Amino acid sequence: RLMRTGLVLAGGHSTRFGDGDKATAPVDGAPMVRRVAERVASVTDELVVNCREAQRGRIARALDGFDYRLAVDPVPDEGPVAGMRTGMRVARGDAVAAVACDMPLADPGLFERLFERASTAAVPRADGHLQPLHAVYDRHAARFACDRTLANDSRRLADALARLDPAVVNVGMDTQFTNVNTTEDLVGVCGTLRG
Repeated sequence: RLMRTGLVLAGGHSTRFGDGDKATAPVDGAPMVRRVAERVASVTDELVVNCREAQRGRIARALDGFDYRLAVDPVPDEGPVAGMRTGMRVARGDAVAAVACDMPLADPGLFERLFERASTAAVPRADGHLQPLHAVYDRHAARFACDRTLANDSRRLADALARLDPAVVNVGMDTQFTNVNTTEDLVGVCGTLRG
């Protein structure tokens, strides 16, 4: 099979989260980025983490003991399309499972299904909404799509996705897409994990 990369996007500014870095906030005892990394690493051959230069130390502490490579954004705060492009440049896999660092309930089983469906991309749709940050991409196609999108002065993931003609996998509205934007969200996710 094709080599697979797990790409965790952790470079966003946690504006709604308060003072701390959302990526390294504890979720039931472990940093959130570590929880996400464990889930995507279970179905991939290598792990790449995209972040800002200022996060490098915190990410290193959060992922201590993990085998991963950093993809540091050359210009910070350009959004997820730029973060994905940076990650795709570092990734070695042909197929890349991209996931936001604030999705600690990301589903390895769903990633397996997406890997099977992806030619240029496979994206889940839940409750009518595409989930491009819990999706699988062909590395070369995605990098090109991100390049073109940014060159056209757009930072919208939907615009990058539109260039890829993704396979859409319908899934039930489940907790795997829960993203943690606030400290209240974090409390809810911890409750789900303890279930």
